[in-house]
Amino acid sequence: MEDQSGRTPGREAAREGSRETAREATGGTPSPATRDATSYRRRAVSATALVGTVAAVTLIGVVQLVFSGSAREAADRVLIARTDAVIRSIEATSSGHTLNVPGEQLGPGVAVYDEAGSLIAGSAPRALADRYAELATVSQVTRVKENGAEVVAQPFRTSQRAAGVVVSAQSLDAYTDDEQEALMVALLAGVVIVLLTTALAGWVSKRVLQPVAEMAKTADEWSERDLARRFDLGPPRNEISALGATLDHLLDKVASAIRTEQRLTSEVAHELRTPLTAIQGTADLIAMRTDLDEQLREDVEDIQRGCRAMAQAMTSLLELARGDEDVVIPGAEAALVGWALTSELGSPTGLDIDIPAGLSLGVPTQLAVRALAPVVTNGLKHGSQVRLRARHSVGMVVFSVSDDGPGVLADRRDRIFEVGQSGDGGSGLGLPLARRIARSAGGDVVLDQARALGEPGAVFLVSLPAG
Repeated sequence: MEDQSGRTPGREAAREGSRETAREATGGTPSPATRDATSYRRRAVSATALVGTVAAVTLIGVVQLVFSGSAREAADRVLIARTDAVIRSIEATSSGHTLNVPGEQLGPGVAVYDEAGSLIAGSAPRALADRYAELATVSQVTRVKENGAEVVAQPFRTSQRAAGVVVSAQSLDAYTDDEQEALMVALLAGVVIVLLTTALAGWVSKRVLQPVAEMAKTADEWSERDLARRFDLGPPRNEISALGATLDHLLDKVASAIRTEQRLTSEVAHELRTPLTAIQGTADLIAMRTDLDEQLREDVEDIQRGCRAMAQAMTSLLELARGDEDVVIPGAEAALVGWALTSELGSPTGLDIDIPAGLSLGVPTQLAVRALAPVVTNGLKHGSQVRLRARHSVGMVVFSVSDDGPGVLADRRDRIFEVGQSGDGGSGLGLPLARRIARSAGGDVVLDQARALGEPGAVFLVSLPAG
């Protein structure tokens, strides 16, 4: 029974179980569609937050610098206005070389000195007395900042050529308080702006990239058998739908290439079956003769074993080429697989099979044998002892095939499932074919990397759907 999307629920469950089993064997690596640690969305949001923070800090610094300069200019203007008022009153009331300072013009912090630097009116604040004394004899307008106050000394000369210096001071506490308040407001505004821009960038990027995430999730759920599946986003109205249309066009090409490969594989297998059957029949007839010496009989048996292996490989290739969706048939017992495998391989010495009773497979016995046989044969080639064990894991039956051989070299661990990669002069078809057969049923074949790195020998995990 299929759901509305055309997928078989049993195969989908088996496929998901195979993914979980593969993650266990490879250290729990998540699916690419679920990885979000380095997603473009996070990068975009992080970049926006960083740019917003830099912009806010720069703006706050500029505003604070401008405000600080404006506050000091305001204090200077107040002091200059105050000293100008004192000087005008002195000019209006003085006669000859005598300076007359009206008392009503002298406010707090204002002191008037004569040309010799002697205080003639007003008083200097106690904290600034030494500074006032130094400024009493200046010859040009001088501004200094000391003890939280702005001090201005302005020399003058009346029309009667009387000279002196007016020194006044203005506390900067009020300006400093305003400056700090402005800084706090600017900081708060900067934080709010950064948070709002980051949240807006997150919302916008989520809305924009949501179709891409859904496409990735959908594609991750497809299997190599879903040749007719497409994204079907409609006409290319925007960048996302244009991407979907491009990918659909690419999938059409891939599906066409796969179907061509399947057709070629099927035709080649059919063409080879006839001569292979003839060779097998001739070898069987020769083996029935009683006048063969021991060496010739061994050679004939080698030919028979080779023919059986080739027939098994071609049968497997034919089933893969057909692309049948109904290969998953529940009811096979895992224990029977061990017996059938032993019979298929001719009861080889060194093969130790221990499969507990009660494990039910979701694939036929013969398909399980075809997935296991190349892996077991590979172990027998490289070691003297091969152990076959089975266990249940996440909706899958996992067969563990371990040998006591030299193991898999580090530089070949990523290439052993590639066609043609054989270290013993063979065709290099066994392990890739085993993986393709297992995956066609919703399972997988992987190398147990943890065992391969730390212990002698190699361990392969063949996972098949549980019944």
